[in-house]
Amino acid sequence: MTPAELSRTVLRSVRGAVEDRELSVPVPARIVVRPPKRPGAGDYASNVALQLAGPAGRPAREVAEILRKRLAGSPGIDRVEIAGPGFLNFTLGDGALVDLVRQILTQGASYGVSYGASHGVSHRASSGAHPYAMSPSGAVDRGARDVVVAEALARIDAAVGDGVQPSAHQRPDGPHGPHEPDESHGPDELAALVARLGSDEARWVLLRPAAHDPVRIPERPVQREGNPRFLVQYAYARVRALVRNADDLGFASLPGEVLGDDLGAVPASRPAQLAALGDRIRELHGLLATYPSVIEVAARLRAPDRVVRHLEATAEAFFRWHDGCPPLPVGEQKPLAVHRARLALAEAAGTVLANGLRLLGISAPEHL
Repeated sequence: MTPAELSRTVLRSVRGAVEDRELSVPVPARIVVRPPKRPGAGDYASNVALQLAGPAGRPAREVAEILRKRLAGSPGIDRVEIAGPGFLNFTLGDGALVDLVRQILTQGASYGVSYGASHGVSHRASSGAHPYAMSPSGAVDRGARDVVVAEALARIDAAVGDGVQPSAHQRPDGPHGPHEPDESHGPDELAALVARLGSDEARWVLLRPAAHDPVRIPERPVQREGNPRFLVQYAYARVRALVRNADDLGFASLPGEVLGDDLGAVPASRPAQLAALGDRIRELHGLLATYPSVIEVAARLRAPDRVVRHLEATAEAFFRWHDGCPPLPVGEQKPLAVHRARLALAEAAGTVLANGLRLLGISAPEHL
């Protein structure tokens, strides 16, 4: 079950509660579900009960209990719990990760592309870049940044199609007034920055800051993991290396259970190790699953930096999982079903990283 599917399931439960007169509230247009901020709180969480409590004139936990009863036993949901003032925490069924990996690998480069965009629906024109802050060093003014942001937003708009409209305060005719990219010197400034840093690094440093933050230009590109752009590209290159090495060993990916008996823990420490690895798997699962919604938010808020930060988080989560669950056999070990499953999860992570880099106009290198 993806976040979008879970959101629709929760929305149906609200609609059912209203139709059966358990709740007297306007049915929201959409319901947001996100990975919880702390481990041990399930796979996803929603504050929908807190949002409905005011219109319903009832305590949020009471609203949450009405929805919990309706959601319990829904296909793909293993457990629904109420936390704090009325949050709903969802634990998905055992097959959720396998289904997600299979979906990503099946869709490939189309993962994260909306139905309308993938079926030829006309795309709205980019509404222009948000007025981004200028570099504190003065090395690059708004022109180069606007050029890169406008290009990235055009690709993001094409991915989401007509299904997402910019927020009112982000539109050119919104309360901030019209904003047109400064193209008088932008291409020349961008060309100079590319000559200095390389195309990938130049675009990354221009896209990474949020709209209100200044650009910080490095003296030179740094090819190590402390550079977020390098980390993301390195994670993708590592995935491709895993696929090549697996092919040399005579096996390919196949979605399945990624925890197995090959982890080498002594019996006393195994429960703690499995719990820690489970948290890492859920973290990576959540980031892969929420990638499509991040693209939609980036389009609505005119904020390609959302994509940049999501790719950084995905690369970091991939390495945390990868280091604890090796996708390749170790030593004289023969390839097992768990290695095929881990390789499939790694390929799914690589697909998300490559798709996001493509939207940003940054390369996804096979070797690094």
